[in-house]
Amino acid sequence: MPAPNHPTIIVGVAGGSGSGKTTVVDAIVGALGRDRVSVVEQDAYYRDRSNILPEERRGLNYDHPDALELPLLIAHLRALRNGDTIDMPVYDFTTHCRTARSITLVPTRLVAVEGTLILADRALRDLMDIKVFVDTAADLRLLRRVRRDLRTRGRSLDSVAEQYLATVRPMHVEFVEPSKRYADMIIPEGGHNPLAVDGLLRAIRDAMTNARTP
Repeated sequence: MPAPNHPTIIVGVAGGSGSGKTTVVDAIVGALGRDRVSVVEQDAYYRDRSNILPEERRGLNYDHPDALELPLLIAHLRALRNGDTIDMPVYDFTTHCRTARSITLVPTRLVAVEGTLILADRALRDLMDIKVFVDTAADLRLLRRVRRDLRTRGRSLDSVAEQYLATVRPMHVEFVEPSKRYADMIIPEGGHNPLAVDGLLRAIRDAMTNARTP
């Protein structure tokens, strides 16, 4: 738990699907230590869809901000900043429902929140001390998304392609790409840009050193 005179720093890592956000967050955790960093994933906060039929769930737009329970995400970030423990939901992408499990996160010196849409919401942005956008070419992002969805989310190639054309790309153009203007730092190619990641780590360490409660 952070010391009373050293408030929690919140870093937001945004970018398109497959841009390399998780690699950047992993670099932060690796540099600062797992005991000093809590990772909050936007994807854990998709709304539970167990109240509707499976075929209806498959037709929903999961790339629009309305697909997320943002008030809960905001409340959890505020709780961590205030020194409280949270239970982060666990979401099942194969059923589009929350599971009965949760992940307990304790307050730490740094909270890294990661997701495609976190800079598109003003209330979320206002909680962040450092805002990062990972900027990666569309073809690389698509390739990474296809690989991930086939390997870990039980998807077919046709379903991945259909979703990309129907919602992922349009929502990226409408919400994700415009949110880049709110970033304090833009990292091309994500974790594959060590100079930019080193610059981010310096900024984080400076923020942690300089932050003091009144």
